[in-house]
Amino acid sequence: MHSSHSFRKRIAANRAVRATRRCASVVVATATALTATALTATAFTATALSAQATAPVTGRAAQGTVRTDTLWSQSLGIRKAVRVYLPPSYAMNPQKKYPVLFYLHGLGGDERNWTEAGRLHLVMDSMVAAGQPEAIIAMPDGDDGWWTTANMFADLPACRADTARREPEASYCVPWLHYDDYVAHDLVAYVDRTYRTLKSRGGRGIAGLSMGGYGAITLALAYPDVFAAAASHSGVLSPMYLGPHPFAEPSVYAQDSIGLRRAAGSLWRTQRIAFGLDTLGWQARDPVRFARQAVARHGAPMPFLRFDCGVNDPYIDQNRALHATLTALGVSHEYAEWPGVHDWNYWRTHLPESLEFLLARVQYGPP
Repeated sequence: MHSSHSFRKRIAANRAVRATRRCASVVVATATALTATALTATAFTATALSAQATAPVTGRAAQGTVRTDTLWSQSLGIRKAVRVYLPPSYAMNPQKKYPVLFYLHGLGGDERNWTEAGRLHLVMDSMVAAGQPEAIIAMPDGDDGWWTTANMFADLPACRADTARREPEASYCVPWLHYDDYVAHDLVAYVDRTYRTLKSRGGRGIAGLSMGGYGAITLALAYPDVFAAAASHSGVLSPMYLGPHPFAEPSVYAQDSIGLRRAAGSLWRTQRIAFGLDTLGWQARDPVRFARQAVARHGAPMPFLRFDCGVNDPYIDQNRALHATLTALGVSHEYAEWPGVHDWNYWRTHLPESLEFLLARVQYGPP
């Protein structure tokens, strides 16, 4: 086990590498132009440290606290779990209010993923020790609901009869599949009334990986009055995209149920419930539709957007397709590609980038 001091030094070293070794694998898109940026991927290795809040010790980074809460969700009709990271100064500064970042898990995940597999709490502790601002981070359980309102009704009898489900019936068999409202309304309201938050759009950001990356981008675009910024790692961001592979224009998108099955591949079992069996249901939940609606809301706030993907990830062409479409729409965003595949090695490595992006774009209260 390494000390948090060496962990903090590794953070600083990683930043130095990113600042000096540059490659044209990141493209930052603005509303008017594409700008090639110089960045390179660096390994980020977190060590197994306790997340218990302790008084600062000389030579050691102050540590935040991780707790698990449960909340009643009116949108789902059930109680759900949320893991919450409280920054190091939370207990020591009772007057301070904090921005909130919401981190969404991927398919098959739950509220524990970002801390147990992603080590998010350790990353944040080290970033804070290196001078980054603090934030509360909420990591909800969203089942396999794609962070949207499902196109189908819940099959409660089948869920309750399923002896292979990984959670108890009381928290897994959801009566009403409104996962978008669960996050944007129920979860946000719970965090605001339970913790010292800024309670404003400007004080909230949202991010996720894979299915959670889809959720983060669509929720920020659908609820621009709730979230100021969104980030995605390896997101399923163009669900109807069929090709070409590698990405090129003109692109081909699913036009019927057969095409939808092809586009979904191994995701069909859960996407057919969330998005439906026809193109109308899928189009209604496509990130591009939410982006077009956001552009049409003249004068309404537009969230800051950032997304990245590994070049050997199966969803790389979906990310390239959304990048091209947002650029054509004039939607300002940041897009990056890095070496890597669809796994936790990639997400742990690039987690600091989404955190830095969101932390730089949310507001902060008085010290």
